Amino acid sequence: MPVLISFISTWLKALKSGEILLLENLRFHAEEEKNTPSFAKALAAHGQVYINDAFSCAHRAHASIVGIAKHLPSAAGRLMEEELNNLEGLFVDSKPPLTAIVGGSKVSTKLELLENLIRKVDRLIIGGAMANTFLFAQGHAVGKSLCEPNLKQTVTRILAKAEKENCEIHLPVDVVVAESLVPQAPCDVVPVGKIPAASMILDVGPETIRHFSDCIATSKTLVWNGPLGAFETSPFDVSTVMLARTVASHIRKDKLKSIAGGGDTVAALTHAGLAERFSYISTAGGAFLEWLEGKTLPGVVALQA
Repeated sequence: MPVLISFISTWLKALKSGEILLLENLRFHAEEEKNTPSFAKALAAHGQVYINDAFSCAHRAHASIVGIAKHLPSAAGRLMEEELNNLEGLFVDSKPPLTAIVGGSKVSTKLELLENLIRKVDRLIIGGAMANTFLFAQGHAVGKSLCEPNLKQTVTRILAKAEKENCEIHLPVDVVVAESLVPQAPCDVVPVGKIPAASMILDVGPETIRHFSDCIATSKTLVWNGPLGAFETSPFDVSTVMLARTVASHIRKDKLKSIAGGGDTVAALTHAGLAERFSYISTAGGAFLEWLEGKTLPGVVALQA
């Protein structure tokens, strides 16, 4: 650490008016992730004001995010402020019906997200490989699809809790299946009750797209986290692209406000060429997910202290 601080001092003295000093990733130093007080104090010694403009790191209790704010007057940067303004009003000021789209590969990575959303939204659309586990829990065979059979009871509990909270759960009714995940693989559309044993679910089908689109058409607010299919490989990007077009169309008509976030989500919407058409796209991945889970973000709390 002394060597790093010495270099910082040297570079700072060499700065000219209007120049900016950009440091290496501080997570190369163990003291950063441990939020070591002496490391945070040493960093703070080289500044007069601390501005955090990295919402994407706000879920990390690190020295340069949390510790440094104890030693300097602190504030959010313009990007951080924009993120918070858009996100904090989602569950408070949004117009109902509020719909959430949650996709991705595993239920296990989004249990806290689902638990929080069913208390906050009117409708929850579930796609991606995580929908396979829900279908399995409902008694459907899912062939060779990615699935978490050990979460059957957990999913059953989530479905029961959603019903109690008056949150509508919308699952695929038909799916696109193939025997391999390769570009332009031969594929078929089948009802969820007729998935071949040798096939895997790689996207939702046209009837499901219509059903999900109808949900969006009657919604006023939408939050989206996770693609609906294996969008990186054509033709399994169809549902994500089609649903993104539906969302963009209703935004253009001023009938819908939408917020999307998460690395795969942004990549999928960019792939669809529609990212710029959404009301707001979060720059964050983990921080966006933890915020949706209802967790307190250390980097935000540090600025409020």
